[in-house]
Amino acid sequence: MRSERFIRGFRRSLIGIAIALLLASLVGFFSGWLTEALLLVVSTFLALHLFALWQFGDHLSATAGSGRHSHLAAWRAIGDSIQRRQSRARRQRRRLLTTLQAYRNAATALPDAVVALDGDRRITWFNAAAQALLQLDRRRDIGSRLTDLLRSPRMLEWLASDTGEPLNDVAAPCDDEVRLSMRQIHDQRGQRLVVARDISQLQRLEQVRRDFVANVSHELRTPLTVVHGYLDMIDPEDVPDYAPILRELRSQSRRMTEIVEDLLTLSRLDASDAASNPERVALVPMLETLRREAEALSQGRHRIKVRRDSELDLSGSVKDLHSAFSNLVSNAVRYTPDGGEIVIRWSVDSDGGRLEVIDSGPGIPAHHLPRLTERFYRVSTSRSRETGGTGLGLSIVKHVLQLHDANLQIVSEMGTGSRFACVFDPARLLLPSVGGEDA
Repeated sequence: MRSERFIRGFRRSLIGIAIALLLASLVGFFSGWLTEALLLVVSTFLALHLFALWQFGDHLSATAGSGRHSHLAAWRAIGDSIQRRQSRARRQRRRLLTTLQAYRNAATALPDAVVALDGDRRITWFNAAAQALLQLDRRRDIGSRLTDLLRSPRMLEWLASDTGEPLNDVAAPCDDEVRLSMRQIHDQRGQRLVVARDISQLQRLEQVRRDFVANVSHELRTPLTVVHGYLDMIDPEDVPDYAPILRELRSQSRRMTEIVEDLLTLSRLDASDAASNPERVALVPMLETLRREAEALSQGRHRIKVRRDSELDLSGSVKDLHSAFSNLVSNAVRYTPDGGEIVIRWSVDSDGGRLEVIDSGPGIPAHHLPRLTERFYRVSTSRSRETGGTGLGLSIVKHVLQLHDANLQIVSEMGTGSRFACVFDPARLLLPSVGGEDA
């Protein structure tokens, strides 16, 4: 469509020149002034095109709607095409500016602090929340390096690391009581956004939750101990009519006691920032203890195997790590059918140390795996109650491993069993002590 317009205009111009030259040739031939007539026509057209070129340049430099169009068809077609392109570009630019302004208004209204940095980490823009939380000033700090304005060593180290990991629980420059969670978002041009969120209220609510769980658990421990003690004093043989009831009461009382103990353990782990007083965790006696516990819980119904493929030990809390490993072993025994096999294995690879508990149970559906470490989450409620689980074992495992800079890897397929691996950082590995036992 656009090229056809130009072609029509160009064709009309050529036809006009051809007619003018033909008329000039006829007039010049009969008058004897052929050369002069042709020269006059060519000069006239040259002047017209020079004037059209001047109009065209004026049109390009003029503001919207003020340019003058040439009366020559070819130049008018070119001018119309350029004007249409300019109009489209102006409309597109207005749309982009409107969209940009909308995004900027939205970012300004965010409760999170947002700071835009260029490739040299100089501030190009920030919102109102950044002024309040990070103590930035528009008149003074635009163009300055963010690293020159912050004083927190943790923030400076985090910004210099260029890591994609968030920085959690750091004091805000505005107030040490305000705690921030910060994240860096990079783009391909080397620019980045620094986003800081006030998590003080979330931390207070989390602390209230922890205190509530700890207090309730402590308060429940004494009455449960009393109830359990009185139930143990009653011999079901003395009251045969109530024997089934007494057995159920004892079972539920023990289960409630286990839940309270697990909740107290989780509360203690929540209150810890790291493994306190790290000590040598000798894997030889640890594996032997896990074997005895598995055999006692299994009562001969499973094949229990222990493998130690490395001589290295661990650095950490013996009590906490035993609690985590024991939970994995007890889960494997509870959920593996009679006649199955359970393997407890300690090994070291390129990722670090691995304490694995492998069972030949029924497996876990894939959609359950991401939620297994949630408190009280159960794959099968009826199965868990039958086996006596509290639903808190894997939560305890996760918390213990976090305190030891480790992570839990779970691999399971239906019908082929499950593999729970506690993977420890190489920095946690220790050479065996002199005179240590061998497995």
